[in-house]
Amino acid sequence: MIEIQGLTKRYGNKHAIKDVSFTIKKGEILGFLGRNGAGKTTTMNIVTGYISASEGRVLLDGHDILEEPRVVKRRIGYLPEQPPLYMDMTVDEYLRFACAIKDVRPGAAKAHIDDVCELVKIQDVRKRLIKNLSKGYKQRVGLAQALIGNPEMIILDEPTVGLDPRQILEIRSLIKRLGQDHTVVLSSHILTEVADVCERVVIINNGKIVAQDTLGRLTSGVGDTFRITIRVAGQENEIKRALRALEGARYVESLGAKEEGAHDFVVETDRSADIRKPLFNALARAGLPILMLRPADITLEDIFLKLTSDNEEA
Repeated sequence: MIEIQGLTKRYGNKHAIKDVSFTIKKGEILGFLGRNGAGKTTTMNIVTGYISASEGRVLLDGHDILEEPRVVKRRIGYLPEQPPLYMDMTVDEYLRFACAIKDVRPGAAKAHIDDVCELVKIQDVRKRLIKNLSKGYKQRVGLAQALIGNPEMIILDEPTVGLDPRQILEIRSLIKRLGQDHTVVLSSHILTEVADVCERVVIINNGKIVAQDTLGRLTSGVGDTFRITIRVAGQENEIKRALRALEGARYVESLGAKEEGAHDFVVETDRSADIRKPLFNALARAGLPILMLRPADITLEDIFLKLTSDNEEA
């Protein structure tokens, strides 16, 4: 288990992060989210030992990364947003180099590289120079180096940035497979990706942790509002007027025509208020038949925007 205890990083009088604390359980896929400049990369660089904290500790199964750096770093694989590739090496040369610096036994290196290349699907480019590979293959090679040494924990910073849709799906599938044998930390601006892959989410804003929990719990506790989606037959403006006139309707948004002669709307109310019966009666009196009504899912994007919606960036 990784324990991140009170991390603070100062540059002069400016805090990049301040009193950041959370744990990462063994075998967990954790999403680490924040806006640009929020402190994500600073935190990950401290966790991996790339930079030191001004205050606080990082412990992996009780081993402090500052006091026992080789012990801890050997058990962490890191893929930064810009993969640390040597362009004039072949893929095989690069991975052999990664094995050497990660203390993989020379006699075991070839078989280990074979296994890693098969896992990330780069067997067919192993003899090619890295500089001649596509963006997708370069990303896979970067992921392969993070897996060298079979680390217990893998940290991935924007692993699908710049990839095409098919490559993104392949990398997501690979991350899920990695989660079966490794602890994975995923930082991504693609919130649907995090929601699809991760079991728990930590959100950082202005250098401080503002939320950490499972997605389900974050969704249920995101605020004091309740949201429903409704499909109503009739004229859009007439439906909108009727919905906005409802007592307790805080927000009404049209989603457009989803079938001929009918329109979908999102209606937001106080969480404590149940307006379904008043809504039914009001639309019935107006001669506007309800074709569908259901609770609207609150997405990770809703949560993220709510928790990071301020005007100051760290």
